Amino acid sequence: MITPAVRTRVADLDSAELPAYIHDTTHLRAHAASVRAALPARVELYYAAKANPAPEILTALAGDVNGYEVSSGGELAHVRAHLPTMPVAFGGPGKTVDELTAALHLDVGRFHVESPYEARRLVALAARTRPDQDVDVLLRVNLPLGPDVLRGAALTMGGDPGPFGMDPDDVESCLHVLRGPDAGRVRVRGIHAHLASGLDADRQLALAEGVLAWARDIADRHGITRPEVNIGGGMAVDYTNPAARFDWARFGAGLDRLVADRPDLTVRIEPGRALTAYSGWYATEVLDLKHSRGRAFAVLRGGTHHLRTPAARGHDQPCVVVPTTSPWPHSWPRPEIHHTQVTLTGQLCTPKDVFARDRVITELRVGDRIAFALAGAYAWNISHHDFLMHPHPTFHYL
Repeated sequence: MITPAVRTRVADLDSAELPAYIHDTTHLRAHAASVRAALPARVELYYAAKANPAPEILTALAGDVNGYEVSSGGELAHVRAHLPTMPVAFGGPGKTVDELTAALHLDVGRFHVESPYEARRLVALAARTRPDQDVDVLLRVNLPLGPDVLRGAALTMGGDPGPFGMDPDDVESCLHVLRGPDAGRVRVRGIHAHLASGLDADRQLALAEGVLAWARDIADRHGITRPEVNIGGGMAVDYTNPAARFDWARFGAGLDRLVADRPDLTVRIEPGRALTAYSGWYATEVLDLKHSRGRAFAVLRGGTHHLRTPAARGHDQPCVVVPTTSPWPHSWPRPEIHHTQVTLTGQLCTPKDVFARDRVITELRVGDRIAFALAGAYAWNISHHDFLMHPHPTFHYL
């Protein structure tokens, strides 16, 4: 669960450097390469930068991804600053005029259009900003594929009423507008349908089959040549079993079967968490051990203002104990517990500041280090950093 390089760094860090995020970029590159190798050559792999936009992470992935998906003007500027030549797709609801204008100036490769109004606004802005250049668009659709396809999803962005994408009838309306004489150089290249997150390989394939069938019908009826279909990300990451992995080989083989009869079709996926979660750890140390009404608690340096994932998802973050080798500097005994269940909390003044509940621990002492796994995605970048104004963690890229 923890790579040797990370374990060594956790043990060697000075207490003043804790808490710390430690990212094993060698591990990350190996994982990304294995994902790329499992996918058919015709399937493009984009990284959803929202999962972890650290420049070191973006750069480490550059050799194995075809491009990056961004969901704001800030993400777009950030990715372009660090990887100026890589393809970028710009998605997300509620794009502002300033964001769309900046994206046009920065030659974004694909716009994921979320509504008929956004389509018309993009046409108007493109006519002023890039009148002599093509602007390529995928229309994001909210497809009602039915509860069986999305069963088991951790999050759903489609299938029910919601702010993401547009209903199929609106897609038809957009196509008539964007393939008409007033569209200028805006070209519809295909469909985007990111409908759910947290699905295993079989459910992802069932979702992909439904999306691809619908998108093919649209492309054939509207004469879209060499169509593109982005089926999104959302490949499951199991926080209850950090050794488990999404079955990329099964998923890749299934995609190969689904597109075998359409050599003109380009399929794109945009995972985030499933690429980077496994290569990051949040390391901290035990500040205090106490018992309260028969239960044991370990108070750790830092908290969920640094690692919001367990609070946001309502789960126990997997972790390992890395025993300290530093001698005990005090005259009184070192607090320690043995063979018991321990709830791991942070320093915040709220009962919600919990990393993991009732975790079975063989031995734990004040001063020992704890390394929380699966902290390479949706961790620091989604956390409320300055609550109580504790120091920020340090960051290490191995």
